[in-house]
Amino acid sequence: MFPPQNIAIIMDGNGRWAKKRNLARREGHKEGVKTLKKIVKYAAKKNIKSLTVYAFSTENWKRPKSEVNFLLALMRKTMREEVDELLDKGVKINFLGRKDMLSKKLVKEIELIEKKSQKNTELILNIAFNYGGRAEIVDAAKKLVLDCRENQVELAELNCDDFANYLYQQDLKDIELLIRTGGEKRLSNFLLWQAAYAELYFTDKYWPDFKEEDFEIALKDFKKRERRFGGLNDGDKDA
Repeated sequence: MFPPQNIAIIMDGNGRWAKKRNLARREGHKEGVKTLKKIVKYAAKKNIKSLTVYAFSTENWKRPKSEVNFLLALMRKTMREEVDELLDKGVKINFLGRKDMLSKKLVKEIELIEKKSQKNTELILNIAFNYGGRAEIVDAAKKLVLDCRENQVELAELNCDDFANYLYQQDLKDIELLIRTGGEKRLSNFLLWQAAYAELYFTDKYWPDFKEEDFEIALKDFKKRERRFGGLNDGDKDA
């Protein structure tokens, strides 16, 4: 099987990594940013087309206000310090998620980064920030309803490809491999539409401990999978 070209990662375990070392949770998030930088570089080296990472969910607002404020500040700090290097390496950066709860300043920075990187082709990095899979589908449905009211869409002819055009990022292809660190085995409301037929790979390693070699192990595991998409493989046809 060919290597996966569209990969997603649930970067879980930052807080537990810090707790295990008697550190504040924010130290785990800082280490998580370092890991992300390494994995993005490695993904580009492996000629992966698209990497989508779960940075901040719509549910994360329920965390203590101090932690939420730190995560927002860390996002701004990371963008200012790391983005130029990614741009120089040809990485295209997209942000997925709702922007209504973000500050106008942060939204402006996000939009500027997207504009600066839109012509880059080395790797597409999709950052899911203030993102929820259910919210994305609901928001898409709302857009569809508006187009229906204006007679822009014929519902009888609507198919899955048409509906996908209403999602946050229209050129985000179906996820082939979804990796989750931290030992949990669930999707946690991440890319519910795009990951419908994704191969799932779970590891007990906390995200700050996830190395390039761990990423390579996940890629090799993917190659062993038989992707059927609801059909049968050749060995099953006579069974």
